[in-house]
Amino acid sequence: MEQQNDLQKRLLLALVLTFIVFIAFDLFVPKPAKDSDLNKTVTTAQQTPNIVSTTSSPVADSAPTIQQAQAAAPVTTVKALTTVTSDRFIYSIDELGRIAQVKMLEKKYNYEGKNLELLNPAWVKPLEIRFADAGLNAEALKTPYTTSTEAINLKDGLGKVILTQKLSSTTITKELTFYKDGHYDININLSEPQQYFITTGQRPNADHTMYMVVQGSRIMKSNGVVEEIEDGDSEGSLTVPNAEFASAFDRYFASVLYNFEKPLNVSTLTVDEDNALLFVQGEPSFALHGYLGPKESNILKNIHPKLTDVIEYGWFTFISKPLFKVLEWFHNYVGNWGWAIVLVTLLIKLILFPLSYKGMMSMQKLKDLAPKMKEIKEKYGKDPQKMNAQMMELYKKHGANPMGGCLPLLLQIPIFFAIYRVLLNAVELQGAEWTLWITDLSLMDPYFVLPILMGASMWYQQKITPNTMTDPMQQKIFQWLPVVMTLFFIYFPAGLVLYWLVNNIFTIAQQFIINNAYEKHKATKIASEK
Repeated sequence: MEQQNDLQKRLLLALVLTFIVFIAFDLFVPKPAKDSDLNKTVTTAQQTPNIVSTTSSPVADSAPTIQQAQAAAPVTTVKALTTVTSDRFIYSIDELGRIAQVKMLEKKYNYEGKNLELLNPAWVKPLEIRFADAGLNAEALKTPYTTSTEAINLKDGLGKVILTQKLSSTTITKELTFYKDGHYDININLSEPQQYFITTGQRPNADHTMYMVVQGSRIMKSNGVVEEIEDGDSEGSLTVPNAEFASAFDRYFASVLYNFEKPLNVSTLTVDEDNALLFVQGEPSFALHGYLGPKESNILKNIHPKLTDVIEYGWFTFISKPLFKVLEWFHNYVGNWGWAIVLVTLLIKLILFPLSYKGMMSMQKLKDLAPKMKEIKEKYGKDPQKMNAQMMELYKKHGANPMGGCLPLLLQIPIFFAIYRVLLNAVELQGAEWTLWITDLSLMDPYFVLPILMGASMWYQQKITPNTMTDPMQQKIFQWLPVVMTLFFIYFPAGLVLYWLVNNIFTIAQQFIINNAYEKHKATKIASEK
């Protein structure tokens, strides 16, 4: 039984140390450097590998294969053929019929005082078409499109442009219809059949934070199975038939091609630094849809409910998605993401309260039994079997359970990591005010008030919580834990620190309730024994 008592202590310590390692990895492991130099000279053939067909089967062999990049004339700038403007964004379509850049106009997305641009100009662009025929492919990379209009304003809700590229063996017509919410319809027609592929482009490159967030490619099949390839993990090529969407994403934004009525055949290529580039196999007359913008739940849901599956949170998505829905529900009710975080934290504490109550009561009893446990250990220390029997009898007599505090701790591990990912990945928190000086829950507290209060609340929580630890090393770790956690949380988004602070406050209140209940329990027991 002494081993069981030690297990509870070690479990608590393991939870804390796991958390420290987890957030330390996020903070101090550098993200792979990506070249976003706007003035960099880009060679077209270096941007995208050539695609060749190895067989004639349209589905099984839709996966392109990578050839050696061939020499091509460097392209320093590509002229904007058409601009699409709404009150939220500006799309620039270049002479090769691609979305060359997306500029976000909302102030909350500003980066270094300027409108945020989502795409790295040195990377493969969305809507680029690649032909299986190498000669035709090389021609397509040099031949400019013509446009039906140079400017579209989406003030009326939608706008249409027809792009035409005349090649030696076929003429491509792209008809694009853009909508104010950021999605668009694509109709592609070829005058003569050719095997070709259209890409989502490489993922947006709009996250400039220090955090190791999930970014890469995500493909959802019609049966609901998801193929996700994080940056750096792509190897070779992958063919995914019957896909509903293909998404290239970073922390907050995504470029998506989708069709929920007619499944797509999606292939991947491994490009620089082992990242996956997504291609959808085309047809001579081909219709699909696209989206390029923030991964906002309401926007995606209003376009199509299944598009919300574009949003992911890493390993804990299966817990994080329901948690975000609860957070979103509270936000819709109170109209403030900060107060929604407070209410979600309270809800979690209330759900776990019955288990926490039992665990904390057990800790109180164990604290009172500590002197008797020490006596038994000293008396029967040389006879472990008899010592454990005496311990079990002691626990049974006083209704103490040395394992009582383990289950609440085990449940808190996945819940914390899930809410951690929600608050780190939810684009809705960008520019979201809470109160007073907190004007953006996605950024660190500029005055360090929340991290300091969080550390102070952790220290006070430890002070009023029964502690049965006897190991000097464990005691020292827990004494310094509030300081260590405060230093970690200084650079964390205010929304995440707010969650942890409120969690500590509710735990303190919970501890007061349980301490009072236990004192009344003891007083009643003593009175009944007289």
